Amino acid sequence: MTPLLTKSIFPAQRLARTALFAGFGLVMFLFEAILPRPLPWAKPGLANIATLLALYLLGAASAWAVTLLRVLLGSFFIGSFLNPGFWLSLAGGCAATAVMITLKKHASAQFSIIGISLAGALAHVLAQITVAGWLIVRRVDIVYLLPAMLWPALFAGFVVGVAAFLLLERQQE
Repeated sequence: MTPLLTKSIFPAQRLARTALFAGFGLVMFLFEAILPRPLPWAKPGLANIATLLALYLLGAASAWAVTLLRVLLGSFFIGSFLNPGFWLSLAGGCAATAVMITLKKHASAQFSIIGISLAGALAHVLAQITVAGWLIVRRVDIVYLLPAMLWPALFAGFVVGVAAFLLLERQQE
């Protein structure tokens, strides 16, 4: 079996693989949109598997492309483009991607893909609570929701990290 990514990859191959990860992330984003939620803000974050895989296999530019494409296209498909949910999703996705890229680049010896996923989940929640406080409720009291939002996000970040780890391990066989 040949690995998904080798050191020498042509630009067209990188673009095609980035598009495949973006498509996978979009499918996961849409799947999550139809799942029932026990809490309004609690989502599994399965679309972040695509971002993590793109980051580890293709690099930072592809991870950014996957995140932005899945948020933009996903918001068009579910009808939330430019509404508050879109801005929350965009802020959370961008914050998570920025943190994951930074940690992979500067602290990959200290953090596994699972740790990087957990940090991304934390960044996602912090960005969303900030944007919700600024854009939606316009009150600082929203920080009181942080503990209720943090635990589900960290659990989801762990699950996403484990899934990405297993997929990377499988790809390298």
